[in-house]
Amino acid sequence: MSTSAPIFYLSVINGISILIMVLSLVLIGVAFVHCLTQRTDAFPAIGSLPKGGWLAILGICLLLSLLPSFGTLSLFRLIGIGAALVYLLDVRVGLKDLTDGKGFW
Repeated sequence: MSTSAPIFYLSVINGISILIMVLSLVLIGVAFVHCLTQRTDAFPAIGSLPKGGWLAILGICLLLSLLPSFGTLSLFRLIGIGAALVYLLDVRVGLKDLTDGKGFW
């Protein structure tokens, strides 16, 4: 029986899965650390969730992203990537505008 895929295709798939996992963990970790270093009173000023809410969302997503998955992307990792992107692309920009660009990042 012959196959059309090379013998090492499982190694390539595993390598890509590990790369996606590491990149998603870095993205969620950066969002969590940024949220951790911001002032508490700035979050209600921009009309966002409180700091504790964002820390809970990002922290739980970070922990659940560490669970082993059977595919390239697990559901928890996808939710974590989405939450981190919402924080970084919306909330972080609002916090930066609030501090006139003189914030920590």
